[in-house]
Amino acid sequence: MTSPCAEWNLLLHGYADGELDAANALKFEQHLGSCGGCAAELQRVMALKQAIAQDQVSWPASPALKERVAAALRRETSMRSALPAVAGTSLLSRLFDHVRRWSLVPSMAILAAGVFLMLARPETGMSLQDELVASHVRSLLANHLTDVETSDQHTVKPWFTGKIDFSPPVVDLASRGFPLVGGRVDYVGGRVVAALIYRRNGHVINVFIWPSLTASNATMEREGYNLVNWKQAELSIWLVSDLNPVELKEFKEDFAEAAPK
Repeated sequence: MTSPCAEWNLLLHGYADGELDAANALKFEQHLGSCGGCAAELQRVMALKQAIAQDQVSWPASPALKERVAAALRRETSMRSALPAVAGTSLLSRLFDHVRRWSLVPSMAILAAGVFLMLARPETGMSLQDELVASHVRSLLANHLTDVETSDQHTVKPWFTGKIDFSPPVVDLASRGFPLVGGRVDYVGGRVVAALIYRRNGHVINVFIWPSLTASNATMEREGYNLVNWKQAELSIWLVSDLNPVELKEFKEDFAEAAPK
């Protein structure tokens, strides 16, 4: 069996923990496609995480370990009281907390890796637009573009019944040059959403839909992908594609015209 690449180890564990930004996640997923060793190691790590997360899996701490933890906390308290107050020390505080949580780890290499991942993580979470782009890219890389693959809108629409709490509009735009490919359930912005997939020649258009009472209308670009957003029939609709802005706008107008108002 091929061994995992040492130089990808930090990104592998950051990916397994969901701590990478969209750019690094995409970079690692591209590497996975050509490296059996890292793919096998990721599978092993995910299996271990799943086993640890099971109910009734626990490791009771020994009295000696409890005392070491208590001593570490006492040292932290005394060190904190000795530090002068400095404005804007949120990163320092988080770094201190991170080091404290790893204070019982004997390996400095593991500690350094943990600190690196914490500092490499973005200051804030991913924006909605970045999440949409990441979901679009994953659907292409992971060979999971559709859960139901058909160009029949009357098959795709009822497929969503029972899987999401709303009914997404599914329209046939083949005559306009945008054939329907299928649909899937995705997860964006902290909720389950519907994703419809259309094509324009060799370009994939992901249409993300979920209920929203907030009016919106936006066009933007992220990491080489074009995004279009509008609200219709109390639904927020987002388009993500590498299709050029002119044709994506044409798709938006055709979709909006054919969907319920």
